[in-house]
Amino acid sequence: QVQLVESGGGLVQAGDSLRLSCVMSGGSFSIYAMGWFRQAPGKERQFVAAISAEGGRTYYADSVKDRFTISRDNAKNTVFLQMISLSPEDTAVYYCASKKFMIASYDERRYENWGQGTQVTVSS
Repeated sequence: QVQLVESGGGLVQAGDSLRLSCVMSGGSFSIYAMGWFRQAPGKERQFVAAISAEGGRTYYADSVKDRFTISRDNAKNTVFLQMISLSPEDTAVYYCASKKFMIASYDERRYENWGQGTQVTVSS
């Protein structure tokens, strides 16, 4: 059974950086596309970034493009989300998700497995 565990969230100031990590267990990580999503209080969960299984393709929401970078280390069963120039609008719970044999997708309905989320709070 695939399990995803996020870490790296916290309270930072506007302009700061954070790197989120998500470790997979119980699955063959290298055949899963991975995505990051976030949900702010009172809002629907939204797509942030996605990466293909081999890491060759990445996709970003317009709101984070040029500030966030998704990457993966298949040897460590881990996907990362490097975030720079954070703003209060980035405050949310960040979730990673996985889908076997998918190239990558911005559509959360296509993902099979989800982590419990990690809180990112950006103060102004």
